[in-house]
Parts: sequence; structure tokens; C-alpha cells
Amino acid sequence: MTLLNDQPDMEVAGEASTAAEAVNAAEKLSPDVTLMDIRLPGEGGIEATRQITARFPLVKVVMLTSFADDELVMRAINAGAVGYVLKQVGNEELIRAIQAAARGESVLDPSTTARLLTRVREAERKAEEDAFREISDREMDVLLHLAKGKTNAEIGKLLNLSEKTVERWLRQRSIERSGR
Repeated sequence: MTLLNDQPDMEVAGEASTAAEAVNAAEKLSPDVTLMDIRLPGEGGIEATRQITARFPLVKVVMLTSFADDELVMRAINAGAVGYVLKQVGNEELIRAIQAAARGESVLDPSTTARLLTRVREAERKAEEDAFREISDREMDVLLHLAKGKTNAEIGKLLNLSEKTVERWLRQRSIERSGR
């Protein structure tokens, strides 16, 4: 606490030792930034973060924890945390993280960032693959021509299909065409 109180642009408004106390403190004190421990007694820091960010969207929550666990990072971010800093971080880095959060910036522990970015990219790639899993090669051909701006009649002619077949397939797939 002394470290934070010694900063000219910071003031410790309060402390909490349980998740419920943290939520109550956020309500009563309206802090700009809340440092949250993941392992708080009660519902835990992630659930407290979820409640605080849902009820008080102007409060920025930075997780301060000793756990460099990718799953916990994802859960904390999904709960609304704008930062994730390991307790082993130096004083200067902690101060910078709090200041960045107060400015509305996101802060991630550098050792976690690369792993997290890889995980996000993999999830995106998998989502793209899953999106087209049930589409046949023929249907993919229709979509490719549709993306090029071809009309139903042009697609039918290019693929040896009737215009009605193209329209029926697009309707079955709930694909809307504007102005066609």
C-alpha cells in the first residue's frame, strides 16, 4: 500500500479480503482501478471481477496474481479484467500497469502475452474451419462466385445449375442477397 500511496497520482481508496468485500468496496468507493487477486476467499477474484465490471463499468480491474496460467488469464479477461499482472513484477511495472488501466489501456504480463496470442489465433483458425465444415465443395463454389458479386443466374450458368437451384440453396443456407 505504501508503494501506491507514495505515487503522486494514486491514492488507495480501500482494501478487501474477500470477493464479497471487493464488490461492496467497488460500490461504495467507486475506484478508478481495482487490483484483484484471483484467489480471494469466497466466490474468488474472477467472479468478483465479473460482478464489478457488470455493475460498475467505469471501474477498471487489474488481476494481480502469482498464477501465470493461460486458462485463468482467459477467464479473467472474459470476466472483464483489463489487465493481468504477476505478483513477481517489479514496483515500476506494477505502477505502469495501474496507470495504463486508469487510461483505459489493457495490460498483460509479458510472459503470458505470446502464449495468449497463440491461443487466440488457434481459436480463430478453428472457428473458421468449423464454419465451413458442413458445406460441400459444390456449395463452396456457389459461395465463392457469390462473394465475387455474381448474380444467381450467372452462378447457375458458370456451375451448370439452374438459377432456381442456386436460389433454393441460398435460401436453405439463409444467405441474404441485397438488391438481387
